[in-house]
Amino acid sequence: MRPTKIETQKGHEIVSRHIRQQLERGELVPGQKLPSLEKLAEAYGVGRSTIREAISALKAMGWLDVRHGGGTYVAKSLPGEATGSLFDLSQGAEAVMEILEVRKILERGTAELAALKRGEDDLARLREILARMERALREDDAEGGERADLAFHQAIAAASGNPVLNQLMDSISQRLSETIGRTRELWFYQEQAEASRLLEEHRGIYEAIETRDSERASERIGLHLSKVEKVLRTALEQKSDGNAGQAQVHS
Repeated sequence: MRPTKIETQKGHEIVSRHIRQQLERGELVPGQKLPSLEKLAEAYGVGRSTIREAISALKAMGWLDVRHGGGTYVAKSLPGEATGSLFDLSQGAEAVMEILEVRKILERGTAELAALKRGEDDLARLREILARMERALREDDAEGGERADLAFHQAIAAASGNPVLNQLMDSISQRLSETIGRTRELWFYQEQAEASRLLEEHRGIYEAIETRDSERASERIGLHLSKVEKVLRTALEQKSDGNAGQAQVHS
């Protein structure tokens, strides 16, 4: 007999599953506010970080809405029963992937030029945005972190000194804004990565630009975007496998 590895669920997975069961049974209704992190942590007998991970997963799936300074609410529009991925990948995941492909091509070049042409004002702007990222992390402000993330990448384009590249980034800023939040949630959830790691990646990009290391700046931003692309591809594959499994069941 071949032994089978049995994996135990992590605390946040158990909490997430329990809250989702309440949502599916209608015990928690759209628009309803959830108890605070402290009260949930006390009720489940776990740390606040475990509750944060569970809420982050449910938010990524579309079950919850987290409002900075306003608490956590049940989403007004709940995902369908067939939604088993982090977000409904049938609704725009391919478009997110297309934007990522464009970003990898465009932003590697902007980072390389920014390292060669940046001025002190550009560095000051990037440092200010990094400070906002750090503050958002400290205050658990997901929306603030997303806005700072977008601003960081736009500031790199501005630092490139090339008006055309800057205009290209501006032209897709709305698409960037829409996709950055979704990919951040996906990355945090699938990789179980701390937000602080994402902050360190941005700091690494800044340091390469500051030291005028154009090759390293291009490489670091490319690696950063490749990580996001990797977890999105994994989610798409999981969605595809799930659909195939459902098709076999119904055949």
